[in-house]
Amino acid sequence: MRKPNIIYIVADDLGFADLGCYGGREAQFGAASGAVSPHIDALAAAGLRFSDGYANSPVCSPTRFAMITMRWQYRLRGALEEPISSRSKGSTTLGLPPEIPTLPSLLRKAGYATGLVGKWHLGYPPSFGPLRSGYDEFFGIMAGGVDYFTHCSSKGDHDLYIGEQPHREVGYLTDVFSKRAVGFVERNAAQARGGRPFFLSLHYTAPHWPWETRDDAHVAPEVAANLFHLDGGNVHTYRRMIHHMDEGIGWLVEALRRQQLLDDTLIVFTSDNGGERFSDNWPLVGGKMDLTEGGIRVPWIAHWPGGIRPGGVTRQHCMTMDWSTTMLDLGGGAPDPAYPLDGVSLRPVLQDPTATFERPLHWRMNHRQQRALRDGAWKYLMVDGHEYLFDIDADARERANRAQREPERMQRMREAWLAWDATMPPIPPDAGVSVGYSVKDMPQR
Repeated sequence: MRKPNIIYIVADDLGFADLGCYGGREAQFGAASGAVSPHIDALAAAGLRFSDGYANSPVCSPTRFAMITMRWQYRLRGALEEPISSRSKGSTTLGLPPEIPTLPSLLRKAGYATGLVGKWHLGYPPSFGPLRSGYDEFFGIMAGGVDYFTHCSSKGDHDLYIGEQPHREVGYLTDVFSKRAVGFVERNAAQARGGRPFFLSLHYTAPHWPWETRDDAHVAPEVAANLFHLDGGNVHTYRRMIHHMDEGIGWLVEALRRQQLLDDTLIVFTSDNGGERFSDNWPLVGGKMDLTEGGIRVPWIAHWPGGIRPGGVTRQHCMTMDWSTTMLDLGGGAPDPAYPLDGVSLRPVLQDPTATFERPLHWRMNHRQQRALRDGAWKYLMVDGHEYLFDIDADARERANRAQREPERMQRMREAWLAWDATMPPIPPDAGVSVGYSVKDMPQR
C-alpha cells in the first residue's frame, strides 16, 4: 500500500458533544442558526468515527507528550506538570528532550516531509522546540495559549514563531493557522504526488480561551492581563470559535482536493482533552482536569478515501498515543528499540471497524489525586480519595457506583491500576498543578 500523507488535526479543549457528528446542537450565529461543524461532520460521514476514544490526559501538555512520543507521558518529567506553565520558560527540564524519538522524527526517517502549524506547548528553546524534535518546519506558538489577535501569552510575551524566530503577523489566529496549513500542503503537493509524502500536525488553539471570534478584536485589550477571561464569553461565542476552526479545515480539505491528494491523505481529527467552561460533553460528566468521562473522552475522526470505507462507527477503545502509533505504522516508520512504544496501532480497525480488540487504558493525575482504568465495559475511578466503579457501557454518565455491589471486580481493577502505576516514575513533589480558576470564580460542574 502506498504511504499516505498524514494530517493530524488537534483542537484545544473541545467537548465530546460540541460537534454535530457527536450529537452537538445547532448554533446561533447572530440572527441566523446552523451547523457548528459541517466540514468536520463531512469528514466523519465519509470516514470513521470512534465512540469510545480518549485523550491520554484531561489537560493539554501531558496529552501532547504522549501524542508525539507514542509512550505514556508519565515517563517524562515535563509531562508531570499539569500543564506546563509560563514558569517553564528557560527551564532545561520542563520540556520534550530532543534525544527522545518522536512521531515526526521517525516519519522523517521513513521519508516524510514534516511540519507543525499551531500549538507546541512542550517546552521552550533553547533546550526544547519543534525543530529539535523532528519537524522540518514550525509556524505557531510555544505557550499553552495566546490572545487570538495580539498573539501574546498570559505573561504578555509575544508568542508567534517561524522556526525559532519571533514572527509578527496581523490576523485572527485560527485563520492564520488554517491558511498556513493550506500553504504547507500546496508547497509539498508536487513532492507528495511524486512519491514523497508529508506529515502535517495542525494543532489549533481553538476553542481555548480567551473567548474571541473573528469579530472580537476589541476584546484583546480587555483580557491582556488575564487570558483566562473569567468575566467573559458565552456559549454562542464558543460555538462560533469552533465554526471558524471548522471553516479552516474546509479550506484544507479543498486544497487537498485541488492538488489531487485527498484520496491519498489520512486526516485524523481530535481534541487534546475534554471541554472546558462553555463546552457540551453530554451525556458525560466533568471536563478538563477531570478523569471522569467528560475530561478524557474526546472526538476521534479518521478520513482517508484510499484506505477507510465511509460511514463507519466503531466502539474500539483507544487513546492519543495509539493514533500516533497508527500513523507511524501506516507511514512505514520503525520505533526506536531503546524507547519501546506504549501505543498500539489501530490499523486493523481502520480497515474493519468491527475488528475490535481489548485495550485497557490507564490514567493518573496529581490534581485531586485522581486515578482511572477503563477495561472493557468497566471503569475504576478515584477522586479525592473516593473510589468508584462504573459500567460505562450502561452508565456513561458515571452516576451508578457499583463498588459495593461488586467488591471483587473493584478489587481486581484497583490492583490492576496499582500494578500499572508501579511501572511509572512517581510524581515528584515539585510537579505543578495550574487550574486557573476555582469555585470562587464559578460554581462547580
